[in-house]
This record gives sequence, structure tokens and C-alpha cells, in this order.
Amino acid sequence: MQIELLFGRTGLDLELPGDLDVTVVQKPSMPLVADADAAVGRALRSPIGAAPLAELARGRRSACILVCDVTRPVPNHLFLRPVIETLHEAGLAKQDIVVLVATGLHRPNEGEELEAVIGDPWVFAHARVENHFARDTEAHVDLGFTPTRRTPVELDRRFVAADLRIATGLVEPHFMAGYSGGRKVIAPGIAGERTIRTFHSARFMEDPAATSCNLDGNPLHEEQLEIVRMVGEVYALNTVIDDERRLSLVNFGAIHESHQAAVDFVHGYCAVELPRRFRTIVTTSAGYPLDQTYYQTVKGMVTPLAIVDADATLIVASDCGEGLGSSAFRASQARLIESGADDFLTAIMAKSLADIDEWQSEMQVKSQRRARVLLHSNLDAADRALTGVEHIDCIATAVAQSVATSGDKAVAVIPEGPYVVPVATEGGA
Repeated sequence: MQIELLFGRTGLDLELPGDLDVTVVQKPSMPLVADADAAVGRALRSPIGAAPLAELARGRRSACILVCDVTRPVPNHLFLRPVIETLHEAGLAKQDIVVLVATGLHRPNEGEELEAVIGDPWVFAHARVENHFARDTEAHVDLGFTPTRRTPVELDRRFVAADLRIATGLVEPHFMAGYSGGRKVIAPGIAGERTIRTFHSARFMEDPAATSCNLDGNPLHEEQLEIVRMVGEVYALNTVIDDERRLSLVNFGAIHESHQAAVDFVHGYCAVELPRRFRTIVTTSAGYPLDQTYYQTVKGMVTPLAIVDADATLIVASDCGEGLGSSAFRASQARLIESGADDFLTAIMAKSLADIDEWQSEMQVKSQRRARVLLHSNLDAADRALTGVEHIDCIATAVAQSVATSGDKAVAVIPEGPYVVPVATEGGA
């Protein structure tokens, strides 16, 4: 049996013998938008819970449009131009419109990378395109604290001060916030360092409701909604794509209502029920652009945990062409390896502000508590040493060894990685 895994830009073929009981975990076929340009136009003219964009733009003095950074394959090339053209028709000039890349604490997107994120050279000629810098304290407005959990709220001044605020993004499973997009593009997308580090502290991350495909009682989601309410009037343009990056849905409207509509749509495709759990699982980090660092690869380790059986082996394929990740993540991984999982978790549980990027080390520990984790990647020897997981050259060989050890020929393969969330139904093995 041959299965194509999402891996880097080219993919990776996995050949498994016919005597294995292989379950390929993938989304049902998603409906596709026949005419993307027409669909974007309809969304802007017929929004959810709001007036059409042309009416919203009338009389505004400035606008800020948030876009996701390079780690998300958002089809910005489909909708940025019609949105900006609508703003121009309402009287806003280039200097009045900023397209702000919601980098969170990731690196800025510049040069060819920024061009790839935006996807349309026309945008650069008709709007200001700029990056968010979470560590620049002066670039943020302090809005105080959320009323429930007292999260400090510091957001990029360019967004808060704009007369018209629009968040754009991709709605897909997220291993902490339940779903990406909408409110998440604001916080942590354009939040200050203190806000982001609070969001990613262990009191949020260790909450069992902070998991893929769940918004009910999810503390991150609830805090994000409170932050949006503190900001005031915000709109969103939401997209959903299939596993080949083709447009399946686009909508526009009030940020909460339009995002929830996109979540309701995508949930029926990305949450896949299975009748059993598995002791051998192969997954990915969804290919380019998500799998370019080991930091992002951890998402692929966490998403399948609901179908992990006892004494399981979890095999992850991820390109990691850019290496491990940030220097902060390298330092966190070094602490994890030096102290061990138990002492590492004890230390982070005592913090109200997480150290930058240590939350991903924390999520890795969740996977390693449940399974033996093996990684197939292009990391060099120095970076491999800091992952804290075992490394393999051949996925098929690792599958064969896992099956031989477990005595169970059932194998689950998740080609799209964290974009598909498997769930074991009651009565599973």
C-alpha cells in the first residue's frame, strides 16, 4: 500500500506491506468553491452579523487588515485585493491602510518570504505592508486585564487605533486554542510579549479543555473573546481550504459570528471518528509551510493523542528544513533534556509568565507521556540532540519494528498531520 505524506514542499511516499491493517485517517472530501473571486465578492457583499464591507468602509479614516504569518497557508492572494479595492472606493488612500502581519512571537516575514505571504504584488503598491513585533513595548497599547482570568492585554497600536479593523485567516484545528483564525489572529497574533507569555503559561496549557477542535470551556478561546470585546468593533474574513490548499469556504462579518460559522463548517470534516485506538501511528506536520521547524512539528505529535493506545509508537514525518526553531526554543529544549520531564513541568507550573517558546516543549512532554516518539526529518546532528526524541531514517522500517514489538498489525496513518483530528469512539480497543 502506497500513501503520500505531506512533507516539505515535495511530499514523501510511504510504502507499507499488504499484510498490515492500515487505516488512512483523512478528511472526507470537502466541497470546493467553483469561482474563488466570485465567492470572495459575495462574502464581502453578504456578511454574517454585519453590514457589507462597502458600507462599513464608508467614512472611515484608516483601516488595519491582519494577515497570518508564513507558518499558515492562508490564500491571501484571493481576498486582499478585493478588500483593499473596496476601501479605496470608500475614500481610503494607500497611507491609510496597513496590512499587518500577525507574527505573534515568531520572526518577521521579510523580502521574498513576505511577498509569498501576501501573494499579490498589487497589494504592496496600494497598501502599507508591515510586521508586528511583540517585543517592541512602545508599539503596543495597554488595555488593562481581562475580567475573568486577569490576562494582561497589550495589542499592536496600529490595529487598536485603526478606524476599521479586519482580521483575516484560516480556520483549521489548533492544538491549544481549538481552532485557528478569527480572534486568534488578534491574540496572540498581534499581542505584546507579556500577553503571549501569559496565554502560553501552564495554567492555560495544562487545562484539558485547551485542545484541538474544542471551544467549549477552552480557556484560551474564552480569553481571546474577552480581548476582542475589549478592543471593540472588529470584523473578520475567514477561509477554509482542503488538503490540496483549494478554497472550500470564505465568509466575512462580525468576528465572533463569522468565525463560529467557519468552525461549524470545518468541524464536520477535520474531526474524524475511528472505532479503535492504535499502537502504531504515522503522522506528519502537514508539509510546507508548517513543517519547516521542529518547533511547529510538535503540533503533529499532540493532535493524534486521542487514538494512542497503551505502549504505542508515534512516528512523525517533518521536513524541519529551517532547523529547530528560535534560540528561546532551543534553550527550552535544553532545559527539558537536562532536567527531565517531571522537573521541567514542576518548574513551569510555578510561573505566571511562560518563558518564550517553552510551551512547545511542554506540549512535547504530553506526547512522550503517552507514546514512544520517533522522528523522520532533515535536522542536522546538533539539532537532533535537542529534540529529545528518537530519530529514524526509514518510516516503513520503524512501522515494521513497532508492529513486531506490539504484535498488533493495525496501523493508523495521518498524511495531513495536525489538520486532521482523529477521535476514538466509545468501545474502541
